[in-house]
Amino acid sequence: MCTPPQIQRYVSKVSGPLLDRIDIHIEVPAVQYKELRGTAASEGSAEIRGRVLEARERQHQRLAQTAAKPSGKAKIFSNAQMTTQQIRTFCELSTEAEHLLERAMQQQGLSARAHDRILKVARTIADLDQAADIAVKHLAEAIQYRALDRSYWA
Repeated sequence: MCTPPQIQRYVSKVSGPLLDRIDIHIEVPAVQYKELRGTAASEGSAEIRGRVLEARERQHQRLAQTAAKPSGKAKIFSNAQMTTQQIRTFCELSTEAEHLLERAMQQQGLSARAHDRILKVARTIADLDQAADIAVKHLAEAIQYRALDRSYWA
């Protein structure tokens, strides 16, 4: 196991601009033995796959109208590929959500690129939740996925 100074030395080699290009970065703790051996039912792979396919179809339908480039060849099929204009169109936020994102940006010192990535991830979380709009809970979850932005790399 690495010590905190060793971790800090390693992650300090990763630049902010490079880190900004990664949509989700989270720390995944080891699964506890009792959880592995527990009898609690969990969502199966088939159910998860179904939700993901439904979300991808919603994304495709939403983006199909705006995705064609002038050449008509390249199209956008997922939220991750959205342009800045599409983010503004499809990632509208309530006033409460706007305040949450503004606080996160200021407190964590996030970049403009991180801002857009948070919105894309929040839109995807909303799609997985079968929600037409991005709710505060979707945005909060997306912000949490940027937690490592400033915990190790600050």
